[in-house]
Amino acid sequence: MRKTLLLVFCFLVTISEAQTPQKLNSAEIHQAIKKLNFLGSVLYIAAHPDDENTRLISYISNSLHARTGYLSVTRGDGGQNLLGPQLKELLGVIRTQELLAARRIDGGEQRFTRAIDFGYTKTPEEALKIWNKEIVLGDVVWAIRNFKPDVIINRFNHRTSGDTHGQHTASALLSFEAFKLAGNSSSYPNQLKLTKTYTPKKLYFNTSSWFYSSQEAFESASAQFSKFDTGVYFPYNGLSNPEIAALSRSQHQSQGFGSSGSRGSQIEYLELLEGEQPENSTNLFAGIDTSWNRLNGGLKIGQILKQVEENYDFENPSASVPQLLEAYKLILELQDEHWRIIKTEEIKNIIAASAGLYLEAVSKTPTATPSEKVTIALEAINRSPINMKLTAISLLPGNSEIKIQQELMDNSNWKTTASFKVHPTAKFTSAYWLKEQAALGTYTVKDQNLIGLPEAPSQYKARFSLTIEGIEISFDKAISYKTTHPVKGEIYQPFEIIPPVSINIADKVLIFANNDTKTVPVTITASKANISGKLDLKTSDGWKIVPRNTDFSIKEKGGTMTLNFDITPPSDQAEAILTPIVTIGDKTYSDEVVQIDYNHISLQTLALPVKTKLVKLIIKKKGEQIGYIEGAGDVIPESLEQIGYKVTKIAPSSILANYLANFDAIVVGIRAYNIVDDLKFQQEELFKYVENGGTLIFQYNVNRGLITNKLTPFPLEISRERVTEEDAEVSFLDKENPILNEPNKITSADFENWVQERGLYFPSSWGEEFTPILSMHDENEKALNGSLLCAKYGKGYFIYTGLSFFRQFPEGVPGAFRLFANIVSIGK
Repeated sequence: MRKTLLLVFCFLVTISEAQTPQKLNSAEIHQAIKKLNFLGSVLYIAAHPDDENTRLISYISNSLHARTGYLSVTRGDGGQNLLGPQLKELLGVIRTQELLAARRIDGGEQRFTRAIDFGYTKTPEEALKIWNKEIVLGDVVWAIRNFKPDVIINRFNHRTSGDTHGQHTASALLSFEAFKLAGNSSSYPNQLKLTKTYTPKKLYFNTSSWFYSSQEAFESASAQFSKFDTGVYFPYNGLSNPEIAALSRSQHQSQGFGSSGSRGSQIEYLELLEGEQPENSTNLFAGIDTSWNRLNGGLKIGQILKQVEENYDFENPSASVPQLLEAYKLILELQDEHWRIIKTEEIKNIIAASAGLYLEAVSKTPTATPSEKVTIALEAINRSPINMKLTAISLLPGNSEIKIQQELMDNSNWKTTASFKVHPTAKFTSAYWLKEQAALGTYTVKDQNLIGLPEAPSQYKARFSLTIEGIEISFDKAISYKTTHPVKGEIYQPFEIIPPVSINIADKVLIFANNDTKTVPVTITASKANISGKLDLKTSDGWKIVPRNTDFSIKEKGGTMTLNFDITPPSDQAEAILTPIVTIGDKTYSDEVVQIDYNHISLQTLALPVKTKLVKLIIKKKGEQIGYIEGAGDVIPESLEQIGYKVTKIAPSSILANYLANFDAIVVGIRAYNIVDDLKFQQEELFKYVENGGTLIFQYNVNRGLITNKLTPFPLEISRERVTEEDAEVSFLDKENPILNEPNKITSADFENWVQERGLYFPSSWGEEFTPILSMHDENEKALNGSLLCAKYGKGYFIYTGLSFFRQFPEGVPGAFRLFANIVSIGK
């Protein structure tokens, strides 16, 4: 049977999770029934992805069977990426998906605020100022009012300002304040148009010996804490709770947080901050009714589901379906909207799993453009003796409906196809929090209902309407795309709406180191066949572009066309933004379709505005050939090439003094001595290179997990010291040093407009052979002199720098380029 449907797609499209469909086994169904019978919830609150205690989240979700959420105040946008080049907003997209992957393992749910992770800060006061406390506090209140937790647990101590990452403490301060505000109708009253006030029962701090000066001090204080042994073993899946927690934490792959599971007793401690101290310290929900009796009309439901749980047949889960349907009807009649919605979805999923019901809606293409016709393959199968009829399928949005009236017999597959036309004004795929221009410390989200969600709910769905044993019940399935990989097998990914063209300028920053004209290629990729239009490049006055615009035509879907433009900079140092605009008919486009594809997360497709920063530098350099040893990922090679150097990437196996002699300088990528094990075998060759006249530049490394303690022939101790204020004053300690004078005269102006931080992981002590070049400090702190160290060794130079060039280069900060050129040029 084939039908043609015309759908009006007029809603916001964002990234949507499209993992392999969940297919519960018999033991997992039984665990879901236990969770259905527990009406208690916990919200765990911290600052970043990776801050959450996965042991405790997994324990509460899988052992106590409570609804468990993790509210991460930020999406981790300010960190580093061990997987690839994505930083800032795109790193936030990756870490959002890593948290979702973690929650799929430990059984929790994920929430966020609009706060941006702007990097390390030493005080919560700075964090709350940059975030705009009033906005982010409102988001925490909103999360509490919507999640409605009985218990809130803070990861960090709200009473220890300055003792840890300022964003950590700020997350606890926000939680502590929001705990009381959420129940106050005068706090954030505009939220009450969409939700209701709510006051949790208890607020805890998930403490440990880490927060105390000594083990003895902690043991003395812990007598007052609630204690939980989270080392429980789950026979139904053959894993201990810490093993599940380790699998969950290992999803933070962009941070290199792979974790080994453990077995045996593991105690977690909770300090009560607000609410009544439970009489039984081993019961997190002491004094809270977590049975169906807490709801008006819940008694009968609880009685039915208790029988389902006790009489569950592991060899025949479908035997539970009649009683589950009876409970389903009663749940629909509950007056408590919050629990009615949650438990309706839970029991529907259990009914489907118990009956072996499989429903699927798959697009024939992974993407579509506005006005494009799309074919959808629909499938339904009942793998049980339960009486079941498929009555209709609606494709949403638009509510176009196929009337079916098909009996679904035991293990008899039903399939069909349908098609729809995407609305001409359909919005393009993107992470919802990136849709608007962000403020300094918070993302701009205009739709209050989206605030806090990890991603926007998929608007593109197939609604399967069925009668099961005479009871009407519907299931929504997000439209996805499915393909078969020759190695990985069946793969699901989101179905996305993209613009008719994707525009790409390879370099997001273009550096002009002289007055020469650069040819800049702009590539257009067609998302549909037979497309033509005009491409314009727009920028500030003073920059000459030839031609200003040109026509293009592409016949094949997926075809590309590269158009070249000659750009000549102004004579003086200057900056500008270059914006490409494609005109097709009466519509304009200026987006690039960006995909983020890693094995451990769902494929991410985003339509993002294309903007390239143009920077005219007054800069000189010495030397020509640079060797680069890769670390955790930065854009140093590309950036040096833009100012005229020839950069060669060097594999560890090629690090031989004779070969390195071909290079004027060797630059080592960030964190290379944390992640490239082979480097520890090549140190002597690097030392010989310097001794023979080379320049070796180490960028920052983390002091924990160094593969060798001998980075240089001289003493050098890396610490965790850093300067987080990007505008911190910089003083010159050795004003005559060539790094500050040749070939560019470095002044205080070269430290203007730096982003996020000055630097990190500065050495705290060093041998007398090193000369400190710069001094800087955060407000009200001591001066740090280890940001840039230079030592003569034989005929060459060792240089260690914790300055964050890896952040400045992608932003086109002129002074960072000039200073790095001097570092590379030393001794030439």
